[in-house]
Order: sequence, then C-alpha cells, then structure tokens
Amino acid sequence: MIVQGFGRLLKQHLIWFILFPCLGAGAVYYFMRNEAKSYKTKATIYTGITSGYSLRSAQEGFQTDYSGVSNAFDNILTTLNSNQTLQNVGVKLLAQHLQLTKPTPQQLSVESFLQLQKAVPAGLRQSLIKVGDPAFTVSRVDSLASSQTDNPIRTLMLKDDSYYSPGYISKKLKAVRKGASDMLDLEYEAPDPAVAQQTLNLAVSELNERYMSLKSRETNPVVSYYDQQTKEAKRRLDNAESKLRAFNVQHNVLNFDDELKTRSATREALVTEYNDEVMRNRAAQVAMNSLNNRMTQGGSLLKINTALTDKQAELTEAESQLINARANGQPQPVLDRYQAKIDKASEELKQIAKNYFVADNGAESVPKQKLVNEWLAKVLEFEESGARMDVVKKRLDEYQKESSSFPPLESEQRQLTRDMDVAEKEYLALVQSLNLANTHRQDIAIDGSLSVLDPPVFPFSPQPAKRLLFMAIGAGAGFVIALLLAAIRIWADKRINTLEQAEQRIGSPITAVFPTVKKFAVNSKASRAAVSMFEQLGNAINIEIEHQNSPGRPPLITLFSLREKQGKTWFAHGLARLYAESGENVAYCYPRLSEQDRKFEQEGISFIPYELHPNFMNVREPEDLLNGDDTLSTTRFDKIILELPALVGTPIPLHLVSRSAVSLMVFTVHTLWGRRDKQLFGLYTKAAKHPVLIALNKVEGGADDAPTVGDIQPGLVRTKRYAEPNVVIPGVSSNEKVLDS
Repeated sequence: MIVQGFGRLLKQHLIWFILFPCLGAGAVYYFMRNEAKSYKTKATIYTGITSGYSLRSAQEGFQTDYSGVSNAFDNILTTLNSNQTLQNVGVKLLAQHLQLTKPTPQQLSVESFLQLQKAVPAGLRQSLIKVGDPAFTVSRVDSLASSQTDNPIRTLMLKDDSYYSPGYISKKLKAVRKGASDMLDLEYEAPDPAVAQQTLNLAVSELNERYMSLKSRETNPVVSYYDQQTKEAKRRLDNAESKLRAFNVQHNVLNFDDELKTRSATREALVTEYNDEVMRNRAAQVAMNSLNNRMTQGGSLLKINTALTDKQAELTEAESQLINARANGQPQPVLDRYQAKIDKASEELKQIAKNYFVADNGAESVPKQKLVNEWLAKVLEFEESGARMDVVKKRLDEYQKESSSFPPLESEQRQLTRDMDVAEKEYLALVQSLNLANTHRQDIAIDGSLSVLDPPVFPFSPQPAKRLLFMAIGAGAGFVIALLLAAIRIWADKRINTLEQAEQRIGSPITAVFPTVKKFAVNSKASRAAVSMFEQLGNAINIEIEHQNSPGRPPLITLFSLREKQGKTWFAHGLARLYAESGENVAYCYPRLSEQDRKFEQEGISFIPYELHPNFMNVREPEDLLNGDDTLSTTRFDKIILELPALVGTPIPLHLVSRSAVSLMVFTVHTLWGRRDKQLFGLYTKAAKHPVLIALNKVEGGADDAPTVGDIQPGLVRTKRYAEPNVVIPGVSSNEKVLDS
C-alpha cells in the first residue's frame, strides 16, 4: 500500500518531480561552471597514547585508562584547531613565502606568487626580510599580524580567502583519529599544491611543538610542588628523630619494652632469692634457739660465753661488710681485707670455743662439745642468712624505686616514636609522588613528542571535480522540495484521493470500488473489474431489499451524490441493465436534461425523465414526480431506480428517501469532502430509514484484482453489450467522462 501510494503521488505531481530536480541540478551547474582545481595532501601521526611503551608502563599494576586516552586525543585535536596554533601556522607560512624571489611549482605557484606580490608592497617586503635569519621574518610578521593598526600583513592574515588566515586554514584542515588506533590522520586541501603541502607540514610541526610545551608546563609545577613538600617532610622527620635520640641518651634506654622485660625477670629472681634466704634464716634461728635451751653451762663458763657472743657479733659484722662490698663491686684489695678480718675473727672464735671446751672438759661434757659446735654452726648460718637478706631487700627496694619512674618515660618515648613514624610515612609518600611526577616529566621528555608516520607529500594531481556530485545533490534537494510541496499539498488537500481516505473521512465502509473505464472491452482489466463490481453491488442491493421484506409495491432504489459529475447516470444505467437482463421490469427515473427528453422503453428498461418542480422536497411517491400526460404505474415494475440530482444544489426529498428500500451514494475520487459535504451526508442518513451503500468511482488501482476472462465467462454477453455503441443515455458507455442528468 505504501508503494502504491507513493506511485500515485509521483503520478499526480509528475511535473513537480521533474521540474524541481532539473532546476536544482541546473542551478548547481551554473554556479559551479568556473570551479577551481583543488589539491589535497595527507599525513599520519603516531601518538603512542594507547599502545606506546613508556617509563610508567613498567610500573606494577599499570593499566590503560581509555577515558584518559579519549581525553588525550581531544586535547590534541583542540590544540591543533586552536586559534593560536593556526595563527602561528599562517605566520610561518607567510614568512616562508615572503622570502621567495620567484615562483616555483614546489614552493609557490605563479598565480599565488603574483597575488602575494600584489598584497604586500615591495618596500614592506624588503623590511621584513633579513638574509640568513628566517626567525627575524617570522618575528616581524607575527608582530604586524598582531598589531592593532591596519597594515598589509594584518589585512592578509584576516582575509577569509587568504592562505594565511586562521579561518581559512581551519576550514581546510581536517584531523580525525583513525579508528581505535594511536594514529591521527590529517589532511589539507588548497588550490595551490605547494601551499597544501607546506601548510600541513607547518601544522604538524606546530602541533608537536605546542603539545610538548603544554605537557611540559603541565608537569613542572607538579614536580616543584612535590620537591618542596618532600624537603619540608624530610626536615620534620629529622627533627623527630633528633628528639627521640636525645630522649634515649638522656635516660640511658634504648627500648623500654626490653628494659621492662629484663627488670621484671631480675626482680622475680631477687624475690625468689629473698624468700629462700628468709626460709634459711628462720630455720637457723629456730635451730639456734633450740640448742641454746639444751646448753646448761655453769657460772664458770659465763665469761667465756660472753666472749664467745662478742666475737660472734664481730664475725657477723665482718661478713656483712664483705657481702656489701661484693654487691657494690668493691675492688679486690678491699675484699681481701674484709676476708682477712673474717678469717681472724673465725680463728679467735674457735679459740674461745676450745677454751670453753677445756673449761668444761669432763666425761659428761663430751656431748656438750658437740652441742656447742652445732650451736656455733647454726649461729654462723643465721648471721650469714640475715646479712644476705638485708642486701637482697635493699636491691629489691632500689628496683622498685627505678621501676616507678618508667611509665611516664615510656609514654613520652611512645609519643616521640609515633611522631617520628608519622613524619616518616609522610616523607615516604611525598617521595613516591615526587618520583611519579619526575617519571611523568621524564616520560614526556623521552617519548612525549608526536611521531610523523607519513609526512605530507606534494599532490601532483588535483581532486576530482565535485560538480557532478553537487549537481546530484542539487537534484536530490529539488526532489525533496517537490516531495515536501506534494506532502504539504496533500496535507492541505480536502479531497478524497484513496479508498482508505474515503472510509476514514466518510466514516462508513465502501460497498463497491470501480476503476476508471475508458471503453468497455473483454480484454480490458478495468472492464472486467467494473462488471464484477456491478455484480457485487447488485448482490448488496438485493440483500438489503430482501431484509426490508416489504411486499405489495416495487422496491425503490435511490441513487444520489453530494456534488455534480460523480457518475450516477452511469451507475443507474449499469444497474438497470443488470436487473433487466435478469428478466425484471425496471423503471429508471432521472432528472430531465433537455426539453426533448421523453419517456421511452428499451430492452425491458423504462427510461422516465422528471422535472425538478418547487415542491420536490415534499414528493411522497415516485408517481408524483411526473406531471401532465406522463404517468407512472408502479405496479408493473419489479424495481424502480431513482436518480436524484446533486444534493449540494437541491433539497432532499425526505418522503422519497424514507420510502426507498436502499440508497446508493456515488462518490468519485479527487472530489472535495468538506464540512458541507459531511453535513449533507449526515442529514441524508438521518432521513433514510434504511442502509446507505457507498460506491467509489474511478479509483486508481481498482482494477488490480480484476477477475480473469474465465472468471466472468457468464457475463461476457453483458460486457459485450456494454461495449455496443447504441446506448440511449449519452455518456453512459464509460465513466471516463461522466455525464449526470
């Protein structure tokens, strides 16, 4: 359906679809009749952003950031298309051309050279050139191009059609990333091949220089910042280490944890030793007291006993002095002196004990001698244990006193250690950041420049002419304009052009669709389709009449149209022929065309013209349509076909419409369907008390599904009779030129 609709659109507006494309192509041909030649050169740059190997690639965990890659390519393209880059390219290109003394094909064509000579006076050109110093020319041209006063150089740099203008270079220079690779394709097009090659060369060089400069300026502040921060962090780390070292030296401790462990072990050993001495001392004291109770000497032994006690005390003091000297680390001579004193006291104590033995010598005194020796041994043991207990107790007290000062010192050392750790971590992090920044800067310095894979070549052949392409584009634009105008016309058109529009706008289904029939013929698809449609229409009318079931009077079939020239007469004649050939008597009533029209009969059809009198809207029966001598006896007819004039200019015969068994509205495509038509159709359907059938006439494509000759074999006779020339009503042999009564 879409293809058919487009074909109908082309057919209806064929002149537009021929005229507008021709006008578009002709206009392009006229304006491009003097098309200048154009030369294009290309270059390929390798960036190495994605797959290139650098210093950072060797770092552990390094991964390519594809969003960063895209951003890097955007930065390169932005740098290339920046106004300053294009300005520098134009200045350097102009400086090169100003130094030329004559045109050469490889440097500047004759036409371009003459234009430059004309634009820049000879005196100014000589002032801009210094032999052997191209940089001087570039500097002078750049200064004049940036000047606020008018001068030939500034004018040349600002002209839109100048080779040296940033705007012109921007329009002709194209750069695009080559797929997902690291390659960047550049191309430049100009009327002069030498200018094209030189401009692209300068553009690549300027891009490389500016991109490297931007990347270098980007890393230097970062490196300087991290370098300064690293020095500050190193100073803070040194200060923290100095404080911790001074604290350890002052308190003679390397590690409080180890010191506390050592002191704890020593204290446990001293406590164990002290407890052992206490037990030995108590045991010696108990044994000594027991021996004292068993000793029962007389008064003669009192003095000896007293001397013995004094000497015992002297021995105890000497032993205490020796033990203290050893604990305090006294030199060996001092220890020897104390030992000699002890030995002397021991010998004297033994002598006193012997005297005591002699004094008490007797047969009964032998056990006493043994008892005294035991007592003496226990006394010595008790005194030695007591001395050792005092020394151990003193050492325990000293350890307790020293340990009480450890907690605050430990807290202070931990704070100093924590400060040093924080300073060290900060310093190491900054050192790592500084190394990364230095690596990035070194990366740029080593491999940050863009490599030219394919340098620009001199284009010897011009680009193919674009006239034919633009003419095709112009013709396409003309076709689009024609299509747009046709669409606007169709949108604004209120006519019904297709079957779908008819059903949509009328709001009722179409009963029969008739193609355009120029002349009835058996070998004509349109003729066969029309015959088939007449059969279908007759069937529909018969079914509606049968449903009415109104015996006693012939059914009235009313044909009407809203406007003139719709084909009612042709349809009425075809239906009358259809019913007459089936053996029925048919009365065909139609508006009188001229005064010569008279009632007559032919082949079972009674042709009855009637006048449109003023009381037409009030006519109740078909007989009332005739006046004077003309009469209509409805009883002898099987069907009455009534053709009404166009409703747009005559009233609706309400009673006749109501009395009709079925109504048929004839509508031809390409006929207006406006608000008035819709209202008239609505009024008619209200007046009718029966179904209203619709026949659409002269539909394009209506013969596409026409039956074959074999399908309509029984209707061949009727088809041939339609083709006969002796038709009574003018204009009913075809619906190509419809003539309504």
